[in-house]
Amino acid sequence: MSVKDEIHERLSAVFHPTELVVVDDSESHRGHAGFQEGGESHFNVRIRAQAFEDMSRIKRHRAVHDAIGKDIVARIHALALDIGA
Repeated sequence: MSVKDEIHERLSAVFHPTELVVVDDSESHRGHAGFQEGGESHFNVRIRAQAFEDMSRIKRHRAVHDAIGKDIVARIHALALDIGA
């Protein structure tokens, strides 16, 4: 399973989002730090879920990182998050 699919699966299971878009943006970082041939190094995530409604921005980011898991976070170079309720 691709990292993109793993991220999508884990976030879906934890937050049951109304919107979830995971984009592998690695190719646009070719030549930059952390780029890996074949991609799967830079991701953009847009997620909307009721679970985030009463959370601060920092708590939302921590919750998403926890849901994705240390194993995946350790394998990627960059993760841009757009989180909302």
